[in-house]
Amino acid sequence: MPRKRKRSRSGARHARNAGAPARQQAAGASGAPERGKHPLDNWILGLAAAGVLLTGYLTLTAWFGEHPAYCGVDSGCDIVQSSRWSTLLGLPMALWGLLTYAILAGLAWRLRSRPPAWGAMLLFACIGAGVSWFLTLVSVFEIEAVCEYCLASFVLMNLLLVLTLLRRPLQAREQGWRKALQFPVGAAIVVALGLHLHFSGLFDPAAGPEDPYLKALATHLQDSGARFYGAYWCRACQEQKALFAASAKRLPYTECAPSGPNGPLTAVCTVQDIRRYPTWVVEGRRLTGVVDTERLARASKFEWDATAQEKAPEG
Repeated sequence: MPRKRKRSRSGARHARNAGAPARQQAAGASGAPERGKHPLDNWILGLAAAGVLLTGYLTLTAWFGEHPAYCGVDSGCDIVQSSRWSTLLGLPMALWGLLTYAILAGLAWRLRSRPPAWGAMLLFACIGAGVSWFLTLVSVFEIEAVCEYCLASFVLMNLLLVLTLLRRPLQAREQGWRKALQFPVGAAIVVALGLHLHFSGLFDPAAGPEDPYLKALATHLQDSGARFYGAYWCRACQEQKALFAASAKRLPYTECAPSGPNGPLTAVCTVQDIRRYPTWVVEGRRLTGVVDTERLARASKFEWDATAQEKAPEG
């Protein structure tokens, strides 16, 4: 009797083990959550972390006004990093990349235990790759300069997209590629198109291409020793800058009240006895309030040479 009972238990255990693969296959077919570490998880997380470090470094150098390592003055890297495409909504473009990589890193970690996170990860990977392609094309064909750091980010983001596609969980495979890619690819196209319209000046003229006349006048004011004194909180000062649109960054501007309306004036504004904003000092003359471009041109003896400006490259 004991021997028969032992053989009976052994047979039952063998039957359970034999049925395990069938149950796993049935669970996969029924759409049960796929859990466990995937061979690509560490690669995806590592690439996202590398992107965070790269864009974090570029963000810090942009905020502190420094040049990245091996990015000398007037080099291709410096030209790209100082172009109008290097900022978006007043923030360094590198910061937007940092946020994207950070989100991808968080989703990659979550994907280890939550397969549904793959959909969100594919969305951000597609948008990141789309923006990276847009900026790289602008760099090559519009700016005509190449930044090694930007190319490194381009490679990282596209590798992340490829690995994310290869990491597709079982549940997503039931949808098919067309349904899985429809929204992420559409979102990437919309974001890239929005960036194109933004930098064309449709939404904000200051972000668009520079008007040759305003660019030349702003450069002349800077070179002639004229000074524009103002405050960041001064509405009239913002109106003055708006007259120069995308060329406002070239104006010889001096901030007088960095501590706010109730703060002390800077030393240079105290010496110049600045009492109203904006105040221009042009050829020894003081001009207060918002001054139109024609008056500034006359006061600074600016002569417009359209032919010479057409030959000058955009800076």
